[in-house]
Amino acid sequence: MGFFTKKQADANPVIHEKLSTNTTPAETPAAHTPENSSLYNSIHNSPETDANGNVVPTEEAFKELPVTWLAILLGSIASIGGFMFGYESGQISGFLAMTDFLDRFGENGAFSAARQGTIVGLLCIGTLIGCLVSGWLCDRIGRRYTISSSAFFYIIGVVIEITSDTQWVQFAMGRFAAGLGIGALSTSVPMYQSESVPKNIRGATVSSYQLLITLGIWTAYMVNFGTESAYSDSAQWRIPNGLSALWAIILGIAILAMPESPRFAYRMGREEEARKTMGRLSGIDPYSPLIDHEIAEIEEKLQAERAGGDHPLSEIFTGPRMLYRTLLGMTLQAGQQLTGANFFFYYGTTIFKSTGISNSYVTSIILGSVNVGATIGGLWIVKNCGRRKSLMAGAAAMFLCFMIYAFVGHFGLDASDPMSTPTEGKVLIVFTCLFIVAFATTWGPLVWAVVGELYPARYRAPCMALATASNWLFNFLISFFTTFITNKIDYFYGLVFGVCCFALFWIVYFFMIETKDRSLEEIDTMYVLHVNPITSASWDPKSLGKDGLAGVGTDGMHLKSGGKDFKKTETGGAGLMVHDETRFPTTAASGAENEQRVAPATATV
Repeated sequence: MGFFTKKQADANPVIHEKLSTNTTPAETPAAHTPENSSLYNSIHNSPETDANGNVVPTEEAFKELPVTWLAILLGSIASIGGFMFGYESGQISGFLAMTDFLDRFGENGAFSAARQGTIVGLLCIGTLIGCLVSGWLCDRIGRRYTISSSAFFYIIGVVIEITSDTQWVQFAMGRFAAGLGIGALSTSVPMYQSESVPKNIRGATVSSYQLLITLGIWTAYMVNFGTESAYSDSAQWRIPNGLSALWAIILGIAILAMPESPRFAYRMGREEEARKTMGRLSGIDPYSPLIDHEIAEIEEKLQAERAGGDHPLSEIFTGPRMLYRTLLGMTLQAGQQLTGANFFFYYGTTIFKSTGISNSYVTSIILGSVNVGATIGGLWIVKNCGRRKSLMAGAAAMFLCFMIYAFVGHFGLDASDPMSTPTEGKVLIVFTCLFIVAFATTWGPLVWAVVGELYPARYRAPCMALATASNWLFNFLISFFTTFITNKIDYFYGLVFGVCCFALFWIVYFFMIETKDRSLEEIDTMYVLHVNPITSASWDPKSLGKDGLAGVGTDGMHLKSGGKDFKKTETGGAGLMVHDETRFPTTAASGAENEQRVAPATATV
């Protein structure tokens, strides 16, 4: 029970202020008060205050926050990490078809399934390890420095790849080394974005990571198309390969000009830096009630986390509702791969041949263009539609596409002579593009946003690392075994992904809470309080009473009898949860004292 603080039997309990630097609206310097702004009125017209008497800004006040150029720039620069991932992933499919690459690394001008799977899949193994290590690194040196160092480490892998001559193992190990950097970025970038930008644009900003992934893939396709037709020697693949380092250099340097995550800065004791960063990113004064409100939420969680002393890493499974959230994040990230998006790209060349398009590079560009265009539309969906509805609609649409794709492909298309079945080929092309639209507008961008919002601050780094690792694990399994499986069951392979999409629909419906327009601290509380995911979109923290207004502070909760549920109390500054002496008494006497000390709950959850 080291996670909970013991409730002391003091005769005169002291209510501790959560923030020594917190100011009420009356204390806010006059120079900081925008008296004529609608945002100011939205904040100060709120009739409600928290337990400390501070104004609680209305939800409209958060929605009226301006979208600042700094927030856009921060999100865009960090998302270059996604561009690097997409570019590295997209270029390899073109390399495998280039004559010089085949001559150097193939077997008699071709790749065996095992060699091709190893070259493609080792990147995913590297990323899996990289994202696991990055969780620890993010908590030691910060989100920003982790991103920068990971970008420069990626260049080492590029150098190993580009200097490969005829040893395919060297090229494969270069992809493994590059994967270490990419994996670290896939954890640290969404984490940095979700912790930094205001919640009114957080979903769209984190989802821009996926947009840059698709843009990176498309750019790799275009560069491959140009070099393959222009050169006949190693410049075919070495030029696009060398460009990979350029993106890493841009990210590694540019991210250092951005501020550190305000939540990480605050956890390191740099409150003034955190305030100023939040103010700059939100376009408001760092001492406004809005910033006070968010700082108070962060402080409540931080006090709660520190209340029980040192917390072992195992608490990502044993902490309050942490096993639930850890497994949910891993399932969603693995689900992004199990939707089967890569399967469509794998068979794209074959079905496009049925319409006379035999150039695989043109096929890739067409599919990549659809992917980029749809992902741009997906950012609007992330900003304006709920996470749950979007993910469920996407899973349902992808399920239908796979059913049609698998059966028409298996029974209708002549794989040996696609030109003889043009109608079936056109049907497959239509549903290929519809699938990509469904994926790129929902599961592509939204998973990164949802997982970035899922965890409390103390466990965010290791939990996101573990969740992202599950994505890379299934990425590797699919990329390595797809060739073997499709050689056996061809288009029926799509039924596997169709079933996965069906399952993902219900997983989201029953287990995932709606997080749109909520602060990270409020989301944490919703999971701790077992808010019903099905009705979570309409859940209002004000239902918990006055103590629950300031971001639903969980530092005043204690365990109910039995230790399996939580209850709000009016005891201030007690930490996240208070040890239940009625259930786990240290002595019989102290147990009786604490039974008397526990005040009636203002609300039972």
